[in-house]
Amino acid sequence: MSIIVQTEQLTKTFQKQYAVDHIDMTIREGEIYGFLGPNGAGKTTTIRMLLGLMKPSSGRIKVLGKRLNTHKLEILRQVGSLVENPSYYPHLTAYENLNVIRQIVGVPPVRVTEVLELVRLTEAAHRKVKGFSLGMKQRLGIAAALLHQPKLLILDEPTNGLDPSGIIEIRELIKSLPQKYGMTVLISSHLLSEIDQIATSVGVVSHGKLIYQDSITNMRKLANSSIHIQCNDPEQAAVALHRLELAVELGANKLVLHQCSDRAVADAVKLLVHQGMDIYRVEEHKQSLERIFLDMTGGVSL
Repeated sequence: MSIIVQTEQLTKTFQKQYAVDHIDMTIREGEIYGFLGPNGAGKTTTIRMLLGLMKPSSGRIKVLGKRLNTHKLEILRQVGSLVENPSYYPHLTAYENLNVIRQIVGVPPVRVTEVLELVRLTEAAHRKVKGFSLGMKQRLGIAAALLHQPKLLILDEPTNGLDPSGIIEIRELIKSLPQKYGMTVLISSHLLSEIDQIATSVGVVSHGKLIYQDSITNMRKLANSSIHIQCNDPEQAAVALHRLELAVELGANKLVLHQCSDRAVADAVKLLVHQGMDIYRVEEHKQSLERIFLDMTGGVSL
């Protein structure tokens, strides 16, 4: 996959304080990249630099394979964005708002109808925006960002302030974009649960530093899982399981198996039953993603 966004030692300081501290970010084509961190961690500042809205103190930015500082207009024609609150004319309808933007970006009128359908605002197309709910306004903002069919979509906290149904609507829309339209998405959030359900890869930022960057699948693998087995004679069971060369820890009225495959768990249970032991319960315990995040950030919660 080609690299869509790449930063090298990207840095922004304000009065000698680091807001963004030497970030090396890599986003590949077709990814939904979750940019995760507490409020004030540097997410919005980074996004503003990626969009050319703020000049870096140092470092380099490449978007779509080209340097942002020398090809800004060419790059931004292929980028859609929604940063903080969407802008709109409240006295105009959804259709009229998008039609104004359509004329600026130079796409045919049919495109307005297409994006309204995409964000499920067709039935509200001719209602004035001042009467829209917050979720509808967010969807209208995303529709505006999609008008010119960008290759890269950047969304800064798009579910902020939404009710549960609004969050689900935005989530499903974002998840559909790479597969249906070949789009790459960068989405920032301070909600780990949202990133976990949307993203294919994740970057964790804390105090301006990018402290983790990998697939969401590999992040989940950091959740040190263990198998807890409750039986009638844990001490005898531990002796028996040592024959299988398993990492066994004797707990209070239970056995704890670490780093076990499904096959190893099945073999362990089979052996204990064969030894005539009564198995009361077999449970998997996993460290939550929230706990992983706290460990990464030294206790700074989302």
